Amino acid sequence: MDTNASTSSRTLYISTFVAALAGFLFGFDTIVISGADRPIQELWGLSDFFHGTFIMSMALWGTVVGALLGGIPCDRFGRRKTLFWIGVLYLLSALGSALAPNPYLFSSARFIGGLGVGASSVAVPIYLSEITPAQNRGKRVALYQFNIVFGILIAYFSNYFIGSAVDTEAWRWMLGVEAIPAAVYCFFVIGIPESPRWLALRKRDESAAREVLQTFNPGANVEKLLQVIKTSVTKEVPFSKFFSKRFRFPILLAFLVAFFNQWSGINFVLYYAPRIFEQAGIAAGDVLGASVPIGVMNLLFTLLGMYLIDRIGRKTLMYIGSFGYIASLLGVSWAFATGADGAVVVAFISAFIAAHAVGQGAVIWVFISEIFPNAVRDYGMSLGSGTHWVFAALITLITPMVLSSFSGAQIFLFFAGMMVLQLLFVWAIMPETKGITLEEMEVKLGISTDALEEVVETRSPDEDMR
Repeated sequence: MDTNASTSSRTLYISTFVAALAGFLFGFDTIVISGADRPIQELWGLSDFFHGTFIMSMALWGTVVGALLGGIPCDRFGRRKTLFWIGVLYLLSALGSALAPNPYLFSSARFIGGLGVGASSVAVPIYLSEITPAQNRGKRVALYQFNIVFGILIAYFSNYFIGSAVDTEAWRWMLGVEAIPAAVYCFFVIGIPESPRWLALRKRDESAAREVLQTFNPGANVEKLLQVIKTSVTKEVPFSKFFSKRFRFPILLAFLVAFFNQWSGINFVLYYAPRIFEQAGIAAGDVLGASVPIGVMNLLFTLLGMYLIDRIGRKTLMYIGSFGYIASLLGVSWAFATGADGAVVVAFISAFIAAHAVGQGAVIWVFISEIFPNAVRDYGMSLGSGTHWVFAALITLITPMVLSSFSGAQIFLFFAGMMVLQLLFVWAIMPETKGITLEEMEVKLGISTDALEEVVETRSPDEDMR
């Protein structure tokens, strides 16, 4: 192998791996609370409303804020600096949650962690999509999702083992252990290169952008790459123009993908798996162990999604996931309605997780990071991520009350109905986005400038472009 190509491949791999580690913290931080759910409510004698609003969903409201505002530091200070401060937020949240003496300080610490999660769901997909060649962009951006589910799996195992080994206030150790990977992440993220698109378009540093492009594309026509990137943005687009007619279609796509992601019931299951399993008749002492298969299925089928996303495409994965959602959710509803054994519920829930991992889980962050043009990608990623987290927070907030008011059969039947609507969206509206550059995507979706269309159309088919 050519030395330059080998160095380039290694640099790209290290950069994507380190940036995607924010996903590990994302997954760990959002799911570790499931092990502390009951103990915290009992310790501080909290009502279902207070517990759902200030304990379980506070991190998600922080996530909403972080997602909606995450595009601002990405645009102003760069992707790399934003990723570093995301790690700091995770570190502060882990220590604050573990040491909190009351529910109010605990909620504040969880809110800080939520800011990190939300900003991460904006900054990481943007960064990964902007440094990765088109032919394997899906796999590289999906590495973020892999790290999310790996973090979820480790959180389930961590909760289980800490819960078994620690007798007094084990939840503090469950939450505090996150400080270790957060500190490691902060150390390594300092060394990754900045996005060449941000360097060229926002910092106006063509020399640095050219150097990064050359590093990741040895032998490519770097001047051509830089020309296309620069041509894609003829002038800055203020936020007030983001909701103009030009960007209406990608906005609709981002909103619907994020909307259906949450109305599949995924966060409902991930956050409240122990309670769901208790309702299915599994002994209270076994619910944390019963949650482990969820993490395993999530990890395995995310790997499958990563393998397939650049081969069969985003839309095909969404078809597979939608059919899997509908079948598994109807199975869970049936199991609750007929009083089936708890193991049957665990099996159908695991199938549901598999359908999510190979479909929506693998696609959402990749797809949203691809469909917006360079001029408004920060805004677009914030909108898509913000939509995702608004609905995640709402669902998590009302879940304790929903579990008290509706049967498991009714709840999962509702989610199955929502996934029928997602299937219709995929069939009627969703475009395929695999295998083309971010700039070519603008042309395909009909949102490019005339100047960019001319440059994209004149490039030769064998030119290596991102």
